[in-house]
Amino acid sequence: MELTKQAQMYEGKAKKVFATEDENYVIVSYKDDATANDGLKKGTISGKGVINNQMSNFLMQILEKEGVPTHFVKEINERDTVVKKVSIVPLEVIIRNISAGHFAQRYGVEEGIVFDEPTIEFSYKNDDLHDPLLNEYHALALKLATKDEIALIKQMAFKVNEVLKAYFLNLGVKLVDFKLEFGKTADGTIVLADEISPDTCRFWDAKTNEKLDKDRFRRDMGGVEDAYTEIFGRVMNEK
Repeated sequence: MELTKQAQMYEGKAKKVFATEDENYVIVSYKDDATANDGLKKGTISGKGVINNQMSNFLMQILEKEGVPTHFVKEINERDTVVKKVSIVPLEVIIRNISAGHFAQRYGVEEGIVFDEPTIEFSYKNDDLHDPLLNEYHALALKLATKDEIALIKQMAFKVNEVLKAYFLNLGVKLVDFKLEFGKTADGTIVLADEISPDTCRFWDAKTNEKLDKDRFRRDMGGVEDAYTEIFGRVMNEK
């Protein structure tokens, strides 16, 4: 059955979600809207929705082949994709390979320090509370996930890092850090959800350390569209 958009269920900062004729699947539609600094900075990155949709779908298919289950089902067009309907686990999972962004600010270190091994941290996915950092004990106390679910999420997140870090290095890109979200399908299976894109990852050129991600928007560096187009071209030329 070809699934089509029905009623809009949700609109976030970067995507809209629509019901379909099948209660197990929804259609995600990617927007060009951009936000930063906890929503205080707003703008538009022309063509971002097209890039994030297609790039995320492509990378999720790579991860599926490496044994990481995802919500991806089928790309409909350059902005719209059918995904499994999930209930999002309210934990944002951040993997870091190199110091940057909040890590550098929080701990008073310079950007660009390559870690001996990747770090992992969790944030409570809650806009009203500004996504505060938490540890596993907090997550258990708040009943955001079970101990087994957290262990599985950590295992999957590190696997994503292992696969994508090597993949991007082959494209001449350092995978500095990234945010993942996970969801539970109707039968309770945990899968990788949300997106993998220049919105959710920091990408640096391996030779020049040029930023090829949303930091160019966050920091008013200019060349935002060019950066998104550059990383998209490197990834999709590998197809």
